[in-house]
Amino acid sequence: MAIVHATDQSFNNEIGSGLVLTDFWAPWCGPCKMIAPVLEELDGEMSDKVKIVKVDVDENQETAGKFGVMSIPTLILFKDGEAVDKVVGFQPKEALAELIAKHS
Repeated sequence: MAIVHATDQSFNNEIGSGLVLTDFWAPWCGPCKMIAPVLEELDGEMSDKVKIVKVDVDENQETAGKFGVMSIPTLILFKDGEAVDKVVGFQPKEALAELIAKHS
C-alpha cells in the first residue's frame, strides 16, 4: 500500500477504518525529512497492519489544529477513526513498529 497524502477535505475518509499512522509534517522541517524514509520502510514491511497518511501542516492547518499539532513531526496513531496514541519528533523505525504493534 502506498503512503497517502491527505488534505483537510479527505482526512476523515483516510482514517475511518483500521490502524492509520498519520504523519503531520512540512517540507521545510528537517526531522520530517529524516522520518520520511523510516515511514517508507514501515509501509513496505507493515502495510498489512497499518496505513500511513501524511498531512502537510502548512496546507492543511484545520486538521493540524483539530489534533493540537504544535511541533512537527507529530505522529498520531488512529484506530477506526479514534486517536489512540501520539509521539512528537523523530522516532526510529523500531519505536514506531512497537507503537503500531501495541494497538494491532
